[in-house]
Amino acid sequence: MQAIPCVLMRGGTSRGPVFLANHLPSNPALRDELLLKLMGSGHELEIDGIGGGSPQTSKVAIVSASSHPDADVDYLFVQVMVAQRRVDTAPNCGNMLCAIGPFAIEHGLVNAATPVTRVRIRNVNTNTLIDSEVLTPNGRVRYEGDTSIDGVPGTAAPIKLTFLDAAGAKTGRLLPTGQVRDRFDGVEVTCIDMAMPMVLMHAAALGKTGYESPAELDADSELLARLESIRLQAGRAMGLGDVSQMVIPKPVLLSSPRNGGALNTRYFMPHNCHRSLAATGAIGLASACALPGSVAHDLAPVNGPTLVKLEHAGGQIEVSLEPAAGDSPEAMRASLIRTARRLFTGDVYVPSSRR
Repeated sequence: MQAIPCVLMRGGTSRGPVFLANHLPSNPALRDELLLKLMGSGHELEIDGIGGGSPQTSKVAIVSASSHPDADVDYLFVQVMVAQRRVDTAPNCGNMLCAIGPFAIEHGLVNAATPVTRVRIRNVNTNTLIDSEVLTPNGRVRYEGDTSIDGVPGTAAPIKLTFLDAAGAKTGRLLPTGQVRDRFDGVEVTCIDMAMPMVLMHAAALGKTGYESPAELDADSELLARLESIRLQAGRAMGLGDVSQMVIPKPVLLSSPRNGGALNTRYFMPHNCHRSLAATGAIGLASACALPGSVAHDLAPVNGPTLVKLEHAGGQIEVSLEPAAGDSPEAMRASLIRTARRLFTGDVYVPSSRR
């Protein structure tokens, strides 16, 4: 059995092990095979590993000092499939992202300041920069606090994430198809790449209210088939090619808010409905509200710097939008507050051969 040092962390509404890059194989194929073993991928419960049997709890973060002149650390996100033995390193994960600052400080990759330490993170998946502001009174990371986020019980210390250059994170363009609206299978959509490539559509266009529970949506095989057909067509139109083995773009159903927010959402990952909302998804959705002509702007028109409240199945998430240069949507900077917690530190044991 091979022992590998790791820290299991909750980041926002996600959970997974965080590793130093030098503790894993440098060869991507060997690294990915090791991650499949240690997470227990290939079984719906991931019973023989430390994965949680859900896309939200089958995530891995890999951290190292950055060679980028404007970044402190590099962060590679790995989505480990639950029932299938494969991984996807195409997207970023904004929830696990909020665990990276505390991890980097506690492992000596960034010197702590008092009372707040800013960690500039380069997400390797998308080659984008994010500032993470971590509370560090007396030079130590504080996890306890009074901040609550929907989808996570209790309270913790706030961590502010500011996405500095999120437009075109994977495709190089905010609107990868070259237009603000497209039509696939008779459904009008907006294909947007802001922190996360997504294909947005009105829930009503697929015969849904948008207020169904994730379990109800996951049980609707006809809906899932329609979403996948639209997603595959959108992926090609966005320049991503055949996305059948990728977790991007993410399909999102939109509807009018019910609880004082700007927009109600159901976000798919992409074949299961998220129990709340991905942080990167929230960044893109809030930005889409500020994009005239988009299907999100239809329901929630946003102009200028503002706080956008997005409703989801688990509550709400707030995104602060601020133009960085002029009024161009591509120059929009978005911030949100998340929380994180260190769950345990130790070694994870991995079989030396595949069983």
